Amino acid sequence: MANFVALEMPLGKPLVQAIRRCLDAEWAFCVLDPNQSILRRTEALAALRPTHIWSDEATPTPLANGRTLREGDGAVVFTSGSSGAPKAAVLTWEALRQSATLTSTALARESQPTWLAALPPTHIGGLAVLLRCVLGPAELLFDHDVADGAEFGATHVAVVRTQLARYDTSAYECVLLGGGPAPNSVASNVVTTWGMTETGSGVLYDGTPLPGVRVAVLDGELLIASPTLFSRYLDSDRPSVTHEGYLDWFPTGDGASLHDGVVSIHGRLGYVINTGGEKVWPEDLERLFTEVEGVNDVAVVGRDDDEWGQRIVACVVTDEDDATILDRLRAVAKEHVGRWAQPKSIERVAVIPRTANGKINRSAL
Repeated sequence: MANFVALEMPLGKPLVQAIRRCLDAEWAFCVLDPNQSILRRTEALAALRPTHIWSDEATPTPLANGRTLREGDGAVVFTSGSSGAPKAAVLTWEALRQSATLTSTALARESQPTWLAALPPTHIGGLAVLLRCVLGPAELLFDHDVADGAEFGATHVAVVRTQLARYDTSAYECVLLGGGPAPNSVASNVVTTWGMTETGSGVLYDGTPLPGVRVAVLDGELLIASPTLFSRYLDSDRPSVTHEGYLDWFPTGDGASLHDGVVSIHGRLGYVINTGGEKVWPEDLERLFTEVEGVNDVAVVGRDDDEWGQRIVACVVTDEDDATILDRLRAVAKEHVGRWAQPKSIERVAVIPRTANGKINRSAL
């Protein structure tokens, strides 16, 4: 059995050194946010029950009533919670190595990469950047914004859409974009990714599976078989597809289509809007609506409706009047999707709720 260590450290070299020590000792670990509230910290520790906690001390501190994990277990990572309560996914050291190797190979350039650590390591996107350096030859750069990381030697950076919109990333050799739907167009140095905590970070680059990753679409749902897959949830088994020729594939819960080996992700199946018999993906409309003049931020939801089953509603952050924004959104939806995709109304909000890695928190919405 393996010790299970909660790493309560900020993003930086000491955290990377602690992960390396866990690797050397074959311990499992979970990265906690040292800035979270006392209540959240208490809840996280109660859910995890680690054997040790490691903060500023030179060595981990033992905890009472901690649980050991299985040999080979590596990282325990909480899912984003964008579509429900976060779950703790267990990734083996072998799955983490596979993820680091596949990504490094896919993004290989002439020189050794130097990654800017710009995402929270509490989620898989940020943690994967650190692990590419712990488990591979890449270098890491800390303490710089995305805006100036390239000036100090960073060649690669992983970002979410908000960062891509906010900063000039043209000086990087490679920009890995994840955490949600990509804009309609991106620069030539941007690689769009799809992945989940359960897939050990991104496994589709620009819609194409990484080598060794298999994909299928069954009843509109994306299935994944990959050496990077998590082994289980901390307190339960991993769901898998075991019918119609699919054995031990992971059902992602994302709607998708597959054409000539390229995957198009439509969004979470649980949030597809059925209005008057037509299915509308919120993410499809959000990609369009974010480009509309006067829209500072937007999310699309389905509200129960006696006539339509569900009506499309746009939650909008804007400084303009409701009627003007609604007219613009309806025109764009009609042009690019169809008359049925036009929002029936808008709800003015001060802010769109998002998770720590930038995804729309649809449960909160």
